[in-house]
Amino acid sequence: MEHGWPVRRQEAGHGYGDQVETDRRRTRVRDIAAETGVSIATVSRVLNDHVNVSPRTRELVLQAVERRKTREVGPRAVAVRCPYQLTDYFGLIVSSIAEALRLRGARVLLDAGESSQHTDALSALPDDPGTAAAILVLPPEDGEELVALARTGFPFVVVDPRTPPPPDVAAVSAAHFSGARALTAHLVDLGHRDIGVIAGPEEWLAGDARTAGHHAALARVGVLPAPHRVHHVEPTTAEGLRAAGALLDGPTRPTAIVCFNDKLAVGALHAALDRGLRVPEDLSIAGFDDIDLSRATRPALTTVRQPLREMGRMAVTQLMRVLDGDRPEALHLELSTTLVPRGSTAPPRESPGGWTPRGQKA
Repeated sequence: MEHGWPVRRQEAGHGYGDQVETDRRRTRVRDIAAETGVSIATVSRVLNDHVNVSPRTRELVLQAVERRKTREVGPRAVAVRCPYQLTDYFGLIVSSIAEALRLRGARVLLDAGESSQHTDALSALPDDPGTAAAILVLPPEDGEELVALARTGFPFVVVDPRTPPPPDVAAVSAAHFSGARALTAHLVDLGHRDIGVIAGPEEWLAGDARTAGHHAALARVGVLPAPHRVHHVEPTTAEGLRAAGALLDGPTRPTAIVCFNDKLAVGALHAALDRGLRVPEDLSIAGFDDIDLSRATRPALTTVRQPLREMGRMAVTQLMRVLDGDRPEALHLELSTTLVPRGSTAPPRESPGGWTPRGQKA
């Protein structure tokens, strides 16, 4: 047969080798049925060119056949899509993905750069017979487009999803909520109560989770976050400078600022310097991610370490399980974060109400 795996009953007189090949074909048919979500009988009808199969189902099965043939002929080619500049954040994730794929004998097809955000990359993946699977880093597409890709049977894993991943889509991310809660709890334990938040863009999964974590830590000590203390911005140094300036130029100044990432925190450091404020004596500032930049500032930034390399490696592990015909043990994985206290945070000079951080009258 043209497609390589006709389903035939074994004829009398064939030996052990023929039986083994028949068993392999049956296994392949079962795998294709599982991958496409159709019955084994339907896969058999497609492979034997029966006419009573809808064109859509036939195409779905044949695409799965081509992908499987590609995997068996040579090294698996995995598309790694990261539609952003490969800075220290995305670069760490992508490099760890590439290293892990090479260790497993897979070829890496890298699609990176911001121009990739404006291409219809997802819909083209299932039609490329040279691509066995994909890893999507912070995909800008919405959940419906990810669901549509999953329905084609094309294997993929999402790293650091922008929106809550659909139930049947494998995803790896960091524990944003608990990381942010630990960071703000650190400031609360130092005595801070009036804390400004420079959050990421609204409706980002990571941004919403981190903001909720900050609020949870404040709620533990009976503090309700004031709306004017939360600014949602793009996660850049320039936006950190602008948002921190707005917080510091208000009628009252917060004693601390927590930021969505380390780049925003660097902008906040510059805003404090421009106003003659000392960090951490006059203002505590904290970031998130623990990229190299956080250790290059003076003072070095208190931050939360994201397991960026581990996220990349775990995504490869999840993908290989799918390619090997196994369902991942957990579809949505959150990897632990770690609080990293450094010199940019300290007790406030005076806590609200005239109380010192130790709870004694100032």
